Amino acid sequence: MPNSASAKKRVRKIATATARNRPLKTKVATLRKNIAAAVESSDKEAAQSAYNLFASAVDTAAKKHIFHKNKAANLKSKAALSIAKIA
Repeated sequence: MPNSASAKKRVRKIATATARNRPLKTKVATLRKNIAAAVESSDKEAAQSAYNLFASAVDTAAKKHIFHKNKAANLKSKAALSIAKIA
């Protein structure tokens, strides 16, 4: 439990930021699962369209400082590699 006034305020600020950021983080996770499902079924077109949505959401999250820019690049790179492995 926070004891000082500044610690109490910080708890309130964190709760507000978490509520603001959670929908976008959830969207990114869902889109990432969609890519994985498309790759699993070897559907390159569906995977590519899902990747486009995913990359856009990740870039938005990085722009809003929800993800670090390097994490965003890492997520997009891993997704692109998984799509590239589809024969």
